[in-house]
Amino acid sequence: MKPLKTLLLLLSAATILHAARKPNILILYGDDLGYGDLGCFNPESKIPTPNLDKLASQGMRFTDAHSSSGICSPSRYALLTGRHHWRDFHGIVNSFGKSVFKPERLTLPEMLQALGYTTATIGKWHLGRDWDAIRKPGSPKRGERPEDFDWAKPIPDGPLAHGFDYSFGDEVINFPPYCWIENDKVLQAPDTMMDTTKWKAIKEGSWECRSGPMVTGWDPYQNLPETTRRGVEYIKSKKDSEKPFLLYFAYPSPHAPIIPNDEFDGKSKAGPYGDFVYETDHSVGQLLKALEDSGKADNTLVIFSADNGPEKYAYERDATTGHWSAHPLRGLKRDTYEGGHRVPTIIKWPGVTKPGVVNNALVSQIDFMATIAAALGYQLPANAAEDSHNLLPLLKGEVESVRTTHIHNTSQDNYAIRDGDWLLVDAGNGYGTSRNAAWEKRHGYNPDDAEKTELYNLKTDLSQKHNLAADHPERVSELKSLLKKIREQGHSAPRLAN
Repeated sequence: MKPLKTLLLLLSAATILHAARKPNILILYGDDLGYGDLGCFNPESKIPTPNLDKLASQGMRFTDAHSSSGICSPSRYALLTGRHHWRDFHGIVNSFGKSVFKPERLTLPEMLQALGYTTATIGKWHLGRDWDAIRKPGSPKRGERPEDFDWAKPIPDGPLAHGFDYSFGDEVINFPPYCWIENDKVLQAPDTMMDTTKWKAIKEGSWECRSGPMVTGWDPYQNLPETTRRGVEYIKSKKDSEKPFLLYFAYPSPHAPIIPNDEFDGKSKAGPYGDFVYETDHSVGQLLKALEDSGKADNTLVIFSADNGPEKYAYERDATTGHWSAHPLRGLKRDTYEGGHRVPTIIKWPGVTKPGVVNNALVSQIDFMATIAAALGYQLPANAAEDSHNLLPLLKGEVESVRTTHIHNTSQDNYAIRDGDWLLVDAGNGYGTSRNAAWEKRHGYNPDDAEKTELYNLKTDLSQKHNLAADHPERVSELKSLLKKIREQGHSAPRLAN
């Protein structure tokens, strides 16, 4: 950590209003999970999600919550920094990619470390590391093989370099290296190349696994059970600890490959994907039970959300099973339509949120950092969490809304801006994935018009069927100007307004 950032952390920590008990924080982060997959968000869902439904009954369920992006790495970065990803990058971290964090960038776990928390991340990372530090001289940077790396060396610039005291998991379930990484070292050195023929058959879609080094005997079906087991162990280990903890548990599911374990087959009426969501819900139940058993539940902030909408297989699933994972929204992963980034979000905070509340206010995962900072009395510096809004008054029921504007982006030139009920797609359309004409016809969408932008009133048209750009050119102009202003000024957090 650079000296200046260390000094800022210490100065901020010195201003903390010391509460009697700082809350533990458990963030459960789904991967490619649809807004319409959970029963508590969609009564028509064909997937049982009893544990998440129970969590929603105990906390606050948000109907208008968003990730920063329609893809993985950017949304995770935004959640952990309180900053829109598009200010720094747009795409995902590819296999053996570098860290997306600059050394001076304050992260949520770094902030909590300064406040005396122990911090851990378990599961999917997908935010990069310095793989070149263990790459052997002369080895290729594409088509990596097991012999191209010195696996005995620590891998720098991963979770431990950005605020986590402990980490366990893999990079991405379908990216190399196919092995477990604990803290900054692999538990077992990859010794062969990934070969899907050695695995049990895929249950839906395709493996989508990129070629690269793998540990002999690697079984992707064990990813969710093993990370869940580690998460349960970590929570139980905190039973007698007086220090508060952060656990950021990043699920590998229901991201492709869609591989529910056999005991979950047929648990849903939405095919293997539905069964994988059910298994994910089962994992949530195990982690929440461990929290109850530890005696920490009454003093733990639990946040459940997801990085983006469901994968393209949702179109076929809708046609064959009648389950639309993004219901009632248009769009999937990679899209700037609502289904790409409006995600199921639940917050349970004993003593702050009331049980069973449904909140319709516009919120973002980017807001978690400022919210937690406010609750702990932490003074965020001007160069941190530049887009994060403090949701604490909203969680307490003191106000009806905190933010009115949000910018959605997945690819470099495809933005959408939300302001109140209005949403402008500042591109020819909001698709990042291919358009599915059969799905549009089945759900009553008109053929695409010739407008260069799309304008929707989400209060009356949540499914984004009626482009109003031609009817309201003044609104289009206003939203374009607002988008330009927020992008150029470098921040959107209210505390930085003056």
